[in-house]
Amino acid sequence: MAKHLFKRWLPQAHHVKNHPNLQFLGKLLHDDNLWHLNRRSLSGGMAIGLFFAFIPMPLQMLPAAIFAVLLRANLPLAVSLVWITNPITMPPILYLAYQLGNLLLGSPAEYDSFQMSVEWFIDALDNIWLPLYLGSLVLACVFSGVGYIAVRGLWRLQVAREWQKRRRRREANGLNGNVMAD
Repeated sequence: MAKHLFKRWLPQAHHVKNHPNLQFLGKLLHDDNLWHLNRRSLSGGMAIGLFFAFIPMPLQMLPAAIFAVLLRANLPLAVSLVWITNPITMPPILYLAYQLGNLLLGSPAEYDSFQMSVEWFIDALDNIWLPLYLGSLVLACVFSGVGYIAVRGLWRLQVAREWQKRRRRREANGLNGNVMAD
């Protein structure tokens, strides 16, 4: 079932509950609903995690955790997905967001490439912040929406398959549901 796939890939609850950056949430971390693997919590966790993964900001795990707690979404999934943007993937994602922002604003790109240094980023921030954040916001909304719909759709597909398997087993055993009791 889809639940088993997520269970295999998600971090264990005690790892997330004991993470030092999340201790400010206190007892809220111990709400059982944050750890359930169901269609609603997983799709919410997917949307939250993907949204904050594409927003360029430090400590992305914190707002992802806060929103997962507030919206009662799957906390481990939301926190884990922010690591889609990591030191290896961040330069191409930021460049794509910058180019998309320029396209949406109808302005030419002032920079053809990013240099991943703090000095360059601080110097260029005055010129790139608007297209960068606009492109990031659009990417965040698109990917979080697609992730939400994908989890809900895959979950529903898996449930339909399980129902078909049950129906076939019942038919093979001669129990098609139309048998009247004596």
